[in-house]
Amino acid sequence: MRHLKLAGDLGQVQFLRYDLRDEESIFKSVKYSNVVVNLVGRDWETKNFKFDDVHVEGARRIARICREAGVDKFIHVSALNVTQNPTPYFLKNGSEWLKSKFDGENAVLQEFPEAIIFRPSYIIGAEDRFCRYFSNNWRHQFNWIPMHQEETTIKQPVYVGDVAGGIVKAIRDKKLRGAVIQAVGPRRYYLSELVDWIHRCNRKDREHGFSYGRYKLKYDPLMRLRISILPHLTMNRPPGNVTWESIERECHSDMVDPSLKTLQDLGLKLTLIEDIVPWVLRPYKSMTYYNADISERKAPDPPCFIADEDDDSDSQDEEGEDDCQERKLISSS
Repeated sequence: MRHLKLAGDLGQVQFLRYDLRDEESIFKSVKYSNVVVNLVGRDWETKNFKFDDVHVEGARRIARICREAGVDKFIHVSALNVTQNPTPYFLKNGSEWLKSKFDGENAVLQEFPEAIIFRPSYIIGAEDRFCRYFSNNWRHQFNWIPMHQEETTIKQPVYVGDVAGGIVKAIRDKKLRGAVIQAVGPRRYYLSELVDWIHRCNRKDREHGFSYGRYKLKYDPLMRLRISILPHLTMNRPPGNVTWESIERECHSDMVDPSLKTLQDLGLKLTLIEDIVPWVLRPYKSMTYYNADISERKAPDPPCFIADEDDDSDSQDEEGEDDCQERKLISSS
């Protein structure tokens, strides 16, 4: 029964309503806590909350109230690739989301100088916003998927359990204060290979009879029009989480600063996304109604990762590299 508990034993977990603009409600939520983890954020703007309202002013308010309430340790979850001047790809001024995350870190450190900052890459897990995003029909044009410079963009996604484990490690380490921790996975991949692999897992590649492929987004005015219209179609969230901000974030390669700590520096053994993604994508597979025999089940080819030059144990054999190159040529043709 231990693994079935959703929150904790009676009395261990208290659920409180709060409003990000209501300081009294925030104080009531944190006044008895010795550790606070700020996971508040959003991927798109609304008429009530802009990025700065949530990532900057909201984070500043929470950090200040935690300091006033006597919270011993404050952990703020930000994002990888945050910068004051992000490179623009489709948006004229670059990603406002990345800018607000950068400003939010500075705001938190001004109010709580010993705060611990976590910078996760794309997080992989149940109902995530990476696998589901690239599996969603709104992100496709028929069976094809338009992208931007996907052959050079590098991503280093991380399993959600590893991020949670890193936060727990940071909480328990009494000496760890004021650190910036980069929460990235153990392997780096080209975004093109990850997207192809997701479609292989979903049985929506050419091997399963689909006319799947990738092409340049800049050559598709209809898709660009769809991305501009989608955020205005609903009151709640854009269909498929497809916005120009999400497209802009796709274009940035994950940059890991060697001078900063990573999850491995906290003593964690990281999980390979190859072991997680096929399970996450089960609801998106085609022909799920077909009850195949065991002999008919064929695991999709794993994604090709970028081998670390300093680690021979993490390199791929020559045959595997040839297979990766062949798949890359087929997908791009």
